Amino acid sequence: MIGWATIGYGAALSALLAGVLVALATRGHRFGAGLGAAAGAAAGPLAWNAILRATHGASFFTDAPVAVLPASWQDTGSGVFAIAATMVVLGLGPLAGEPARRVVPLSVLAGLAAFVVDVYLY
Repeated sequence: MIGWATIGYGAALSALLAGVLVALATRGHRFGAGLGAAAGAAAGPLAWNAILRATHGASFFTDAPVAVLPASWQDTGSGVFAIAATMVVLGLGPLAGEPARRVVPLSVLAGLAAFVVDVYLY
C-alpha cells in the first residue's frame, strides 16, 4: 500500500508540473492560474490516494500491461481528481470571471500533469 511520504511526494511533483504548465499556457492571470493549478493538482491526488489508503484499495495499483503507458486505476483517479479540484480552485479563484471554456482546458492540463507524474514518477 502507498505510504504518506509517497503520497506527499507525488502531490508535490504534480503541483510543480501542473503549475508550470498552466502558467505557461494561460494569458493574463499567469501567476494566479499557475498557483491555482498547483493547488488543485496537489489536492486532487492527495485526496484520491488518501481514499485508496483508507479503504485498502490495493487492487487499484495494478498497472496496465502496456509498456509505453503502464497506467493503473490509481493513476487515472489522480488525474480525474486533479481535474475536479483544479476546476473548483480556478473557477472560484483567480479565473472566477472567465468563461468555462477558458477554465476547463487549463484544468484538464493540470489533470494530465498529475496523471503523467503518477504513471511515470512514482
